[in-house]
Amino acid sequence: MAATKKSEALPTAAVEDYAKAIYSLTGWGEETASTNDLAERLGVKAGSVSAMIKKLDEAGLVERVPYHGVRLTADGTRVAMTVLRRHRLLELFLAEVLDVPWDRVHAEAEVLEHALSEDLTDLISAKLGEPDFDPHGDPIPDRDLEIRETETVALAGLAPGDVGRFVRVSDSNPEMLAYLSENGIAVGDRLELVERQPFDGPVTVKIGANSHVLGLTLARAMRVDHKA
Repeated sequence: MAATKKSEALPTAAVEDYAKAIYSLTGWGEETASTNDLAERLGVKAGSVSAMIKKLDEAGLVERVPYHGVRLTADGTRVAMTVLRRHRLLELFLAEVLDVPWDRVHAEAEVLEHALSEDLTDLISAKLGEPDFDPHGDPIPDRDLEIRETETVALAGLAPGDVGRFVRVSDSNPEMLAYLSENGIAVGDRLELVERQPFDGPVTVKIGANSHVLGLTLARAMRVDHKA
């Protein structure tokens, strides 16, 4: 009961932001999120992260791993899933219903996600046909806050001749998303990695009849289903 009271005493938006950030940093294979990684992702000072992590720990939302960072507890994961469900449904609603470009929906959803009620969240989900993925290919937690993370590899990790389907991309950099749109590259496209330059150089991919030279930063952000 004490932990619940402490959790309720924390700023809800801050709790959700941290839980979402920790999940984002640990959901693709990393076991813990470091203070520095969280500070960079949230745009705050490391000292502020340390203070909030202490509060989240006391509230039972995170577990500290000495010398490594933090991971979410079951309660913390539920907070993360709740806000991710709202955020990703909002992104899809903005893109499909209001025709907001996919490089803008993340920033808009960041503002709206904390104010959305559970009932309105479920109404949006029903309106959209209970979707599984947001515009960037990220899986949307269902009503039970279950999420189906699929196995993907970074485009940068493919070897020449490898083929697959572009299924997911980080939404943290709107300029990257705008670049993909301008070049006609979209989630769902089948691609082949044709060539990769040495020493962290760019990669060349073929999508349909077109070839594209993509920088390593972008190639690392793009996720591919190697089996599709």
